Amino acid sequence: MRFSIAGILALVIGLLGAAPAFSADEPDLIFKKSTVWKFLTPDHKLATYAIDDPLVDGVACHFTVPEKGGVSGWLGVAEEVSDVSLACRQVGPVTIKEKFEQGEEMFRQRRSLVFKKMQIVRGCDVKRNVLVYLVYSDKLIEGSPKNSTSTVPLMPWGDQAPPKCGDYLTD
Repeated sequence: MRFSIAGILALVIGLLGAAPAFSADEPDLIFKKSTVWKFLTPDHKLATYAIDDPLVDGVACHFTVPEKGGVSGWLGVAEEVSDVSLACRQVGPVTIKEKFEQGEEMFRQRRSLVFKKMQIVRGCDVKRNVLVYLVYSDKLIEGSPKNSTSTVPLMPWGDQAPPKCGDYLTD
């Protein structure tokens, strides 16, 4: 059996594009809403997902990303735009499992075959005892200024006092 280098490369790129890279568990799809109708191919959509912070029990984030339809979206080769919105909230008693760095990655997802990824990073506003989440998309060559920020003030839950996020920052 003979394989061409181009054929093997196309297969590898196709497999890489088929499965997004995640640094945490895969997010839960909440819903998708069509924004542009396409004839005979998938529509352009906005997709809303939820993900729990893998390091902080009791905090969940929801983000909405555009998903391209058409032929390129259907084949999985479309480069997605960088627009992402983010909202994070305390959804239960907060337990921080281990120390973390300011700006540490909480979640990552590939937004194109090779060059673009979306990241959610976490930080701590020590003075206000607030977790700060930032979502942004970066591109290998030129970057992206598009971003969104959400904050989670750590509050008591029932009779449990909230942790001090500053106690969990690495030096």
